[in-house]
Amino acid sequence: MAALTTLTPCQATSHFNIRISHYYNQKQNQNQNVYINQTKSIHKAKSSLLSFAFSSLSAKSTSVIPATHFSTSGSSSSWLQDNTMNLDASSSGSGLREGPIYSVFPAKPAEVSSVQDLYEFICSGPLMDKVGLTAEKVAESIDKWLFYGSKLCRLFQLNELYLTVPEKARFYHYYIPVFLWCEDQISEHRSKFKDGEEIPPLVIGFSAPQGCGKTTLVFALDYLFRITNRKSATLSIDDFYLTAEGQAKLREENPGNALLELRGNAGSHDLPFSVETLTALTKLTKEGMRMKLPRYDKSAYRGKGDRADPSVWPEVEGQLTVILYEGWMLGFKPLPAEVVKAFDPQLETVNKNLEAYYDAWDKFIKAWIVIKIQDPSCVYRWRLQVWTLILKVITLRQ
Repeated sequence: MAALTTLTPCQATSHFNIRISHYYNQKQNQNQNVYINQTKSIHKAKSSLLSFAFSSLSAKSTSVIPATHFSTSGSSSSWLQDNTMNLDASSSGSGLREGPIYSVFPAKPAEVSSVQDLYEFICSGPLMDKVGLTAEKVAESIDKWLFYGSKLCRLFQLNELYLTVPEKARFYHYYIPVFLWCEDQISEHRSKFKDGEEIPPLVIGFSAPQGCGKTTLVFALDYLFRITNRKSATLSIDDFYLTAEGQAKLREENPGNALLELRGNAGSHDLPFSVETLTALTKLTKEGMRMKLPRYDKSAYRGKGDRADPSVWPEVEGQLTVILYEGWMLGFKPLPAEVVKAFDPQLETVNKNLEAYYDAWDKFIKAWIVIKIQDPSCVYRWRLQVWTLILKVITLRQ
């Protein structure tokens, strides 16, 4: 079974910043000679560069980022520029992120004035080896990279002529390489079936701690699949939380156990419903077949949550190519009971509940993407940032 493990960009840990900074400097030196040998393939894409850049400008009706001019420096026109290290209201499409991120990157403006510069930036990415990319492969498919990058800019309402270094890294070092890896896994999956056989969609599992961006990654991948004419479905383990009534029953059955008082831990999911949903999804192998995807309303009952009304569930149509399934505890397995009890007696029930999760979820997953973080304390800091932003929004609305 294929698995891709990556380290998420974490602003809360200096260890990550130091390690990734060293990696970028080292990678730049290693690939210097390779870049020179790829210029022939790169120059073929220059006409595509201008068409994407101009089409993006003409298609946007509004933008929170000021448009920039085309530079005459270098061998082609300016495309990607950077003059800020903050994703704040002036540089982010959502306007909800604050503070510096990716502190390893230079604070000075960094202009990318040609396809060659973009190519070099792509090849400096830390996932190149893990996803099976080489400088040669990037050069041969540079038009595809330009296309995906342009589309992602539109999706996230960013001006592709004026991206910050963190934004460029997110697209060209993270989202697009992972998408290409997913494409390879799908091709391998489909090759196992004979002509005329029904091919079930490949289920890719995304396991990552809370707050590290797995839902946003899945959102971007789903979009890239759709614009390349492949049908995909997205699910989260959150979609299978017990109903409000089920949660109340769980609390009654486990009095005094704070870990099962609210949703989140093993035991708070409707496993039979999840198996039923995943089974039905994997059978969407023909055109015209349809089904609705469950969704969960976390705002219901003053934040305790409830399953959303089926009338608002999104609908997907076959033939499905891929199912993107994400969750913070996907792939988790129970630990020895004595170890858990010694750590916290309340975990015993949660640990026992976890035994049923493999049969419910993991058996469907044929490829894994595991996103690690350098320091678990990042989860708490990310949560604090989210709630701080929510309180600010509430205050502004009052």
